[in-house]
Amino acid sequence: MRSVFVCSIGTLLAISPALAMAQEQAPVQQQAALPNQTLAEKRAARLDELFASLKRESNDVKAARLASLIQIQWQNSGSATVDLMMGWAGKAMEEKKFSVALDFLDQVVLMKPDYAEGWNRRATVHFMMNDYGRSMADIQKTLALEPRHFGAMAGMAAILKDTGRKEAALQAFERVLAVYPMMREAQTQAGELADELTGQRT
Repeated sequence: MRSVFVCSIGTLLAISPALAMAQEQAPVQQQAALPNQTLAEKRAARLDELFASLKRESNDVKAARLASLIQIQWQNSGSATVDLMMGWAGKAMEEKKFSVALDFLDQVVLMKPDYAEGWNRRATVHFMMNDYGRSMADIQKTLALEPRHFGAMAGMAAILKDTGRKEAALQAFERVLAVYPMMREAQTQAGELADELTGQRT
């Protein structure tokens, strides 16, 4: 079951740098009136606001838009060099040059170990290479830095399901839905797993 994790990264890779800049400008301008806040504090406040809206949103299209805005925030590392390497890694992933992508992402996590998206992107490459052990290790690192990372949680759920740990997979999908209730794929997978587990117990 690859769809949740791979679709999640596919959506992220589809966001162009130009769109990211355009959508980032408005929040930054709105927050300019708070001179005592650091950039990191402003970004954290913006993420909190987006996550609160995502949790309340009952329209799946609007929820997907909010999720995209969150992903844009996650992509911004605060380092031009890291952002450039992330872009190169994304291009290599699209071209299925996984070893090239890993070379860039290894550098990213070394240069900026507190950047959750670097670990998440590397987890995705390992997943696409069927290296579940390394993928899970990077997912754990991602979630330690950003516990609300629904993409990483979905990746964990996918690995658990693929390896036959259905109960743990269901719990992971439930964690996704606690953060992003309108993620349709997670809803579907959670429902199917719940039905399977109920059938096994009867």
